[in-house]
Amino acid sequence: MLKVYCYSRCTTCKKALKWLEENGIGYELIDIKADHPDENTLREYYAMSGLPLKRFFNTSGIPYREMGLSKKLSEMSEEEQLALLATDGMLVKRPLVVGDGFVLTGFKEEEWEEKLK
Repeated sequence: MLKVYCYSRCTTCKKALKWLEENGIGYELIDIKADHPDENTLREYYAMSGLPLKRFFNTSGIPYREMGLSKKLSEMSEEEQLALLATDGMLVKRPLVVGDGFVLTGFKEEEWEEKLK
């Protein structure tokens, strides 16, 4: 069963959930703000994803901008970045989808078609 971390007020998450339902794909919905992944879980997802760690950050979110992370991330180690991501679910790119052996960040319909159908 897919795990889908979402934020209820996020329009991208709403589009993604609609797409899953229209395509008959079952999932477990997790509120990323209330029940965000911890540091060890994020480390596991990052390793499984094969993506650059920056792809896990919600670069358009308020916390990201308020912390000035666009300038700070390049100076931080991966360990520091993972620890920071684990502090606030609103820093994590959403939706965050975890399936059997893969992780998707954000909603890119072509990518989802390839992995989920």
